Amino acid sequence: MFHWLEKNPFLFTVMVFVTVAFAGVIEVLPNFAEMSRPTVGTKPYTILQLAGRHVYIKDSCNACHSQLIRPFKSETDRYGKYSLSGEYAYDRPFLWGSKRTGPDLHRVGNYRTTDWHENHMWQPTSVVPGSIMPAYKHMFKNLADIETAYAEAVTVKKVFNVPYDAEGMPKLGTLSDAKAEALAEAKKIAAQMKNQSVKDAVANGKIPQIVALIAYLNSLK
Repeated sequence: MFHWLEKNPFLFTVMVFVTVAFAGVIEVLPNFAEMSRPTVGTKPYTILQLAGRHVYIKDSCNACHSQLIRPFKSETDRYGKYSLSGEYAYDRPFLWGSKRTGPDLHRVGNYRTTDWHENHMWQPTSVVPGSIMPAYKHMFKNLADIETAYAEAVTVKKVFNVPYDAEGMPKLGTLSDAKAEALAEAKKIAAQMKNQSVKDAVANGKIPQIVALIAYLNSLK
């Protein structure tokens, strides 16, 4: 029946390629779409965490730290379970990074504490002898931009259908509500810190960048 194909090797090759390509698409795309959906337990960032993410980007932390653990034993032994695509569902932009001057941070919340981050950002060599990372003492004085974080959350909810306010997800409410929620979260973090100026600032209703950054880093698990 298909003897004519055997007599036309070029056409036969094209037909084989099309068939295999079509079968590959049918096999791969559904699985790819499933893996791209938010993994179980993945939630949008709270307003405070989002503000901390902005600090992370502003100070170019992603220039030296990746957030992408590859499925190699050498990486999973050091950093934890390899990264899944669905874990980035609410990341805009992605912060995979292209260089590791410092360690990968995708699961840093599993093995570093608020106290550790506080000491590390104030004086890196106090917890990592020989570290070449600079100190970020300005974060202990500069205030986090909660309003911009709230504006981003409202935007991604409307444009990308990020499920804020859904059951079990972070709440947005009004800007005043968001500021109150961020401050309540900040107080829990500040209570675990030693820096008195940070504690005093939070007690007075202000949120230093370091508190927001730690909230973000603690969320990376």
